[in-house]
Amino acid sequence: MKIRTTLFVGLLAATLSGSAWAAVTAKFAVTLPEKSHQGQGVAKFVELVKAKSNGEIDIKPYYSGALGNDVQVTSALQGGTIEFTVPQTTTLTGMVKAYEILDFPFLFKNSEQAEKVLDGPVGQKLLETLPAHGLVGLAYWENGFFNATNSKHPIAKVEDFEGLKFRSIQAKITQETIKALGANPVPLAVPELYTALETRTIDGQGTPNAVIAALKLYEVQKYLSITRHSYGAFIPLVSKAFWDKLTPEQQKILKDSAVEARTYQRQVARAQAQSAKETMAKHGMEINEVSDAEHDRMRERVQPVWQMFIPSVGQDLFDQVQAELK
Repeated sequence: MKIRTTLFVGLLAATLSGSAWAAVTAKFAVTLPEKSHQGQGVAKFVELVKAKSNGEIDIKPYYSGALGNDVQVTSALQGGTIEFTVPQTTTLTGMVKAYEILDFPFLFKNSEQAEKVLDGPVGQKLLETLPAHGLVGLAYWENGFFNATNSKHPIAKVEDFEGLKFRSIQAKITQETIKALGANPVPLAVPELYTALETRTIDGQGTPNAVIAALKLYEVQKYLSITRHSYGAFIPLVSKAFWDKLTPEQQKILKDSAVEARTYQRQVARAQAQSAKETMAKHGMEINEVSDAEHDRMRERVQPVWQMFIPSVGQDLFDQVQAELK
């Protein structure tokens, strides 16, 4: 009788909550602060998942790199010790070369083009490569277009890059892009960036407007040029070890929530890019737009970089991206 009573109480509780699932708890590692475009996207995702699961999927975000950097936490997802993270897609290029296609310089002219490729067949094809590496990708969010700052002069044409010592990340495609534009790449981690710019160890760098403002680089850089030389996409990831333990209904909730949060997160990213630009102008930065004609010249200058990396991403994938952009 006691066993039957216990079973009845359990089924009754499950019915009242709207599901017979067991409660699920998970950790979400977030590199940027809670108020960032990345952080707000995560908060919206967590809120949607909680609502859609009637509170039975409880995800706790850890902001500002509390659980480690993008590389560290992505590895932790593969090992199953952390359940969620949302790195920039560049983080994945070490394991899936095809993701380098998204780092091709001057690939996208505007956000609409980026959305077309990421939310369509190309983006889906890339997502399908991840389970073999212990990861599940849910959608694509926005980091934004990268723009150039420096302490020497405005960058209005490609020749203005000539001779600048320009910060680079470790990714080879980024270093080759800087070289192609005529500048000298200097690999530096983000924590070292402010001091390197302040001491003139390097002249400039390229990141989205919101990141430039968040790092207060306007204190050590005079010029902001809207070069839009690269587009950064975030990718919400789930540990496959965790994913495989979920029911199909729970998996659908995560997928639907990530896609629904995508619209909100992109709106936040674009609003922050504009407000950051205004903030930096108030702090005395000289801001210049790069004309469409000069933007096309910069794009032409980096074509050898495209040719260098087409073999690693695959000619078929490259052709598919170009067909969609046309």
